[in-house]
Amino acid sequence: MSQSIPHQYICIEGNIGAGKTTLCQRLANDFNCKLVLEEFTDNPFLPYFYKDPERFALPLELFFMTERHKQLEKSLLHQDLFHEFIVSDYFFLKTLLFAKNNLQTDEYRLFQKMFFTLASNFPSPDLLIYLHRSPENLRKNIIQRGRDFETDIKLTYLQNLQDIYFEYFRSEISFPIIILDADKLDFVSNEQDYEEIKHVISRNYQPGVHRIQLIH
Repeated sequence: MSQSIPHQYICIEGNIGAGKTTLCQRLANDFNCKLVLEEFTDNPFLPYFYKDPERFALPLELFFMTERHKQLEKSLLHQDLFHEFIVSDYFFLKTLLFAKNNLQTDEYRLFQKMFFTLASNFPSPDLLIYLHRSPENLRKNIIQRGRDFETDIKLTYLQNLQDIYFEYFRSEISFPIIILDADKLDFVSNEQDYEEIKHVISRNYQPGVHRIQLIH
């Protein structure tokens, strides 16, 4: 491993099925970093939400928010002398983006107030990598990993989430965001792809959005 990482807190983001967790796990195997993975399967409302989203969206998002807050409070706000940096498969603001997509207007206004109260103590990431895949490829990945409660996810739902992410990226100028075109990347079985991603992460960037397409 030749790369050194100049960032203290890296978030790997993306839509459902983008490969966030897989990439984080590979990075944790190669670097001396603390790995923070979202414990989404513990959310008891998730299977019900995909069957009846209007009824279960609010309890789903409240549960996600409180659990993410608890996890990040433990991981980000306590000094760690044993790891060089932190890599996480989610950014806390993801909570607000998903809520914006899933909640009714009045519910979202209430949720937004609660979110900003909880988020006030968390640092922004030093680098956010967004794995960008088309909804069609996301859907293929979702089917391939075989989680029963995800089988009913629609392409329109994935497209709406993607649009909300990109709307947020256009307004965020306080830290660097890398939109990495991942449709043709296979960082699981193709070592060249994975090494190129590590090279992307090892560089410094100015705040704002940078779009990168790796050329083979």
